[in-house]
Amino acid sequence: MILGLGVARLLNGVAGLVQHPKTERLSWLHLCWVTYMLVSVTAFWWWEFELAEVSALTFETYAFLIAYTAMQFLLCSLLFPTDMSEYASFQDYFMSRRAWFFGLLAATYAMDVIDTRLKGARYLAHLGMEYPIRIVALTALCVIAGFVRDRRFHAVFAAGGLAYLISYILRFYGSLP
Repeated sequence: MILGLGVARLLNGVAGLVQHPKTERLSWLHLCWVTYMLVSVTAFWWWEFELAEVSALTFETYAFLIAYTAMQFLLCSLLFPTDMSEYASFQDYFMSRRAWFFGLLAATYAMDVIDTRLKGARYLAHLGMEYPIRIVALTALCVIAGFVRDRRFHAVFAAGGLAYLISYILRFYGSLP
């Protein structure tokens, strides 16, 4: 349910951009992160089906999953504020909130480690050495992105992060070899 609210927030935000294209100045950087989160939340939903393999789902695991999904929702909410009057554009807004966005995104990578462990050793082994490298690299990039204002860095991170996420999903969960 919480993930559905996050997807709804993103889709409502995009619908607002389509309905009122002259009201807010669009930013491809912002839209790239919107797409990243839409793909990420959708994939997260899919990945959680792996928890069906967990034989003893405890209340603690359930509470952890609620917290993890709440983080996903907060990330989605940060991409579309309820009021844009203080900002010149979505890019201006996004850059002003980058520390929050990337801080929460880094926290979700840490939570992903716990989630992956909950799914068991077989699941972790399936992900191979790429998984820990991925987590460390993305967390480090998020920390840097929280402090750096350089738009070139953010452009490369946004485009590269989205391309990598799609590649990762297709390679580990799709039909690509």
